[in-house]
Amino acid sequence: MPSFPHPGSVSICEINRDLITAESLSDDVAKDTYGKILGMVFSPVPFQSDQLARPPSPEQDDQQVATTAPTKGFLQTLQGILNRSLTPLFHPNHVNLLPEVDLQGVSWHQHKHIIAFISGPNQVIVRDFEDSEGKEPCILANESQREVKVLEWRPNGGRQLSVACNGGICIWAASFPGSAASVRSGASSFLGTLSRGSGVRYTLVDFLRSHNGEQISALSWSPNGRYLASGSYESSSFTIWDVAQGLGTPIRRGLGGISMLKWSPTGDYFFSAKFDGTFYLWETNTWTSEPWSSTSGFVKGASWDPDGHMILLAFSKSSTLGSIHFASKPPSLDAHLLPVELPEIMSLTNSQTIEKIAWDASGERLAVSFKDGDELYRGLIAIYDVRRTPLISASLIGFIRGPGDNPKPLAFSFHDKFKQGPLLFVCWSSGFCCTYPLIFRSHVLP
Repeated sequence: MPSFPHPGSVSICEINRDLITAESLSDDVAKDTYGKILGMVFSPVPFQSDQLARPPSPEQDDQQVATTAPTKGFLQTLQGILNRSLTPLFHPNHVNLLPEVDLQGVSWHQHKHIIAFISGPNQVIVRDFEDSEGKEPCILANESQREVKVLEWRPNGGRQLSVACNGGICIWAASFPGSAASVRSGASSFLGTLSRGSGVRYTLVDFLRSHNGEQISALSWSPNGRYLASGSYESSSFTIWDVAQGLGTPIRRGLGGISMLKWSPTGDYFFSAKFDGTFYLWETNTWTSEPWSSTSGFVKGASWDPDGHMILLAFSKSSTLGSIHFASKPPSLDAHLLPVELPEIMSLTNSQTIEKIAWDASGERLAVSFKDGDELYRGLIAIYDVRRTPLISASLIGFIRGPGDNPKPLAFSFHDKFKQGPLLFVCWSSGFCCTYPLIFRSHVLP
């Protein structure tokens, strides 16, 4: 029987398929449930914002100038498919659809207990749970950082955070006492602004200007942290950046604006999706792509499995997920699209549409939010136990309820490398961001 958090209660954690609830949020409750197992407590992080992601303004900043150029080596391969007559394609309906996409407003650091999330139209909050008690979260704000849409920590890059905004991408880096982060050579003079807050400070070390000053609304790092992919709902092309050099190469396939970009965990494959319902699988050896199309609307959520052998997709007009399985090893693009049924979404909640998904790095837990539905279930997050052999199957464990009045999940993400089990971080519309440890006995053999 799936766990159901009754109205008035708040979810705390999972202990072996049982979702624990309490009357209110408190560190004492956390200590008594998961704290003694993990040896630490993740206190809620408050923020003040009516919405983590707002529809962007269609107005363009004419002063932003594209400075992208091809680089050698890896990006040279991309030149063979570079369309030199790139022009922005602005479709007003893409602006309306943008809030429906999982805009990745939350990102865990790959190796540390540090979370970054969008806390307002122009600012980001960084919270280090390993920092000593009493330290305030760090606020990242700069005049170049406007209309923030997505963010992602850089893999293998220390404490570097990429933030997508209007006109380009802000790259922030931690500055420690006696060791200030260095601004990239040749970067604009307005960089180097320090963040506000106690503890570790962050410096804006680079600003990667988008082609034609577009609003960046999609980001994805390559697993080695060298390349950063960016895209915009305003353009049919996406850009692969060599971040160390501050140079990028635009790549174009199809006509629709970009809705989502996802690099596979192994780096062999790359996924791009558009608002017109088409999506593409790329192999990154020669940057060849295979087009796909959907009859269930556009892709609004996507998550790779830990091995990079399959990708799970959520569509804008369906309560059924899709999984793409590769038939052979890279660089082959032979693949099959299979349905992943979540029957409880309709039968229990009466919702017709999945809203957001997050799949943890072990491949065993899937978090799903859904649109509308019965009042009793509205605003909850469904937690599934997932098995991947031979195909993906999901079993409902129960639901998570947030704090405050009528909370709705605005953004959520799993910690990729937490050794003691998945950590799900959720930003709720009620003004709290909460961490939910999911502790269970793995059914995957070592």
